[in-house]
Amino acid sequence: MDKILVHGGHRLSGSVKISGSKNSALPILAATLLTRESCTISRVPDLSDIHYMLTILSELGCEVERASGMVQIKAEKIKTQAPYEIVRKMRASVCILGPLLGREHEATVSLPGGCVIGDRPIDLHLQGFEALGAAVRVSGGNVKILAPNLRGAMVSMRSKFGSTVLGTGNVMMAAVLADGTTVIDGAAEEPEVVDLANFLIAMGAKIEGAGTRKITIEGVKELHGAEHEVIPDRIEAGTFLVAGAISGTEVTVSRVTPAHLTAVTGPLSEAGFDIKPNGNQITIRPGTKRSALKLDTVPYPGFPTDMQAQMCALLATTEGISVVTENVFPQRFMHIAELKRMGASIDLQGSTAVIRGVSQLSGAPVMASDLRASAALVLAGLQADGVTEVNRVYHIDRGYESIDEKLNELGARIERVKT
Repeated sequence: MDKILVHGGHRLSGSVKISGSKNSALPILAATLLTRESCTISRVPDLSDIHYMLTILSELGCEVERASGMVQIKAEKIKTQAPYEIVRKMRASVCILGPLLGREHEATVSLPGGCVIGDRPIDLHLQGFEALGAAVRVSGGNVKILAPNLRGAMVSMRSKFGSTVLGTGNVMMAAVLADGTTVIDGAAEEPEVVDLANFLIAMGAKIEGAGTRKITIEGVKELHGAEHEVIPDRIEAGTFLVAGAISGTEVTVSRVTPAHLTAVTGPLSEAGFDIKPNGNQITIRPGTKRSALKLDTVPYPGFPTDMQAQMCALLATTEGISVVTENVFPQRFMHIAELKRMGASIDLQGSTAVIRGVSQLSGAPVMASDLRASAALVLAGLQADGVTEVNRVYHIDRGYESIDEKLNELGARIERVKT
């Protein structure tokens, strides 16, 4: 098991290329199950979660070839049951349910694993499948779904914590081969949903409204092979922008879509940083004075829960009192205790963190609890005095392609050590 040693105090500068979106690539790879023809997906990031998904697809009978960010998949003959040994490692594996149901009218998948960030039930996914005419049974840790005749229906994706991105994608993938028209009400608006819809449309699906709260799908008889390029990872881009804010003189994230990042660049600008978008890149520079912030995580286009931990790391050394409220996953504060080990002054009050900025953090051994918490601890280490030892970095490898190497190219001093 690897750990990362972050030597604090090194200033960052230069440009970093952002990888393809993990949260887009995973359901898009799953969507290749909807056709017997070959599909080619480019700009697929090299991540452990991607490896797990490709392993699942291989186990289901797909022919998978991968080289230099390009993945070719042919799902000519497939099984309908995914093994627990792989599914348990990644929550996003649940997104194979929709395409299996759409194409084969049945699916058996073990209840998924993933990050420990609080309850993330798949109830809305299953309710959506039931609305399309499927029979759902949860038994022995498995979800078993049968649907001899999928039919279009009105499906609601609304919940008290907002829309579900995976749920919206899952129902959309099942509905593209259903009889009649499906309307997803309260659909997630995230760019990753739009990216999946664009791939499905390239395969011959009829979808309107992706990126809005109402998606309309007209079922078709079959889909064909297609080529698709995955959009840039807005969370990786946001993480490197925060790295630039924490320890940078001038950092540019390139190969990004600035319109997808306004919920992050807006607060950074409000905090006093100079943000300059230019084409497919964004540059961040220090301003005259850093200011405390009040942040509330909400579904897209609001401030993303996947950037909450990273912003906590920045605000830990920002003068004044910042208030961060987690509305999407209220229990997603495992990183707070670790930041406090480094000297941060943070009080957790239910789903709200009250952060009193300190002048300096101190390097310490810390434990990563989930993907974004891992990134936050690495970022905190950039500004800390001494060495920060981040353990359990297999979490960070789930969603960041060579984060240590990319930060070192910007001027950080980070070592990856095998234990």
